[in-house]
Amino acid sequence: MKRISFIHHLLDVVAPRFCVVCHHRLSVSEQVICAACNLHLPRTNFCQQPLDNMLARLFWGIIPVERAAALFYYEAGSQTANILYDLKYHDHPEIGNVMGRMIACEFSEAGFFEGIDVIVPVPLSRSRQFWRGYNQSLELARGISNMTGIPVARNAIRRLRFNKTQTHLGHTDRRENVDGVFQLKDATLIEGRHVLLVDDVITTGATMTSCAQELLKANNVRLSLLSLGFVKAI
Repeated sequence: MKRISFIHHLLDVVAPRFCVVCHHRLSVSEQVICAACNLHLPRTNFCQQPLDNMLARLFWGIIPVERAAALFYYEAGSQTANILYDLKYHDHPEIGNVMGRMIACEFSEAGFFEGIDVIVPVPLSRSRQFWRGYNQSLELARGISNMTGIPVARNAIRRLRFNKTQTHLGHTDRRENVDGVFQLKDATLIEGRHVLLVDDVITTGATMTSCAQELLKANNVRLSLLSLGFVKAI
C-alpha cells in the first residue's frame, strides 16, 4: 500500500480537495473523484469488446478502426458530466491526467493497449488552446502515457481553425463543421505504427473521423480510438 506522507496530510488540511462529481471532500488518498463516485461511474466496458461495441460501430464503413473504447457514458447535465465540464471549461488540466491514468490502469487489464505504438491527442486550434491554456485531450494522453510508457506524438497533426461549437449541431452538420479542419503535420511520427487517437468525448464521431482521415494519409498506419466520455445518442 502506498504510504501517504505527512506533507500530503498537512496539505489536505490546509487546502482540502473535493470530488469533481459529487463535490464532497476527498480523502488524502483520493484524486479528482471519490471512491463512491468512481464505483458508480457509468462505465461502458467497451474495452472488453473493443472490436464491436456502440462506439466502434460509429466508424464502420467510414474509417478502418482496430479498437475503440470510452471509459464512461456521458449525459449532459448529469453529475458525471462535471468531470468533462471541469476538465474543459474550469481550468483543471490535472483532471485529464488523473482520468488518463485511471483509463490506462483499467484498460490495460483487458489488453487494450497491446501493440499500440504511439498516442495522438486530437489537437485544438492555436486560438482555442491559448484561451483555454491547455489541450484536454493532450492531458488525457499524457496520463495514459505515464502509466503505459507509450509515447505521445503531439505534433503529428494540427488543427487549422476552430469552427463553431458542436454541442447543438446534428449529425450531418457536425461532419460539415469539422470537414477540412485537420492537417497531417509530421507523417514520420506515425508511419508504420499503430496509432491511438485520443479525445475527451465522442458524440457522433465527426471530429474523430475528420482527424483520423488525416492520420491515415501517412504510410501504413493502423488506427484505434479512445475517449473519456461517450454519448449514447443525441
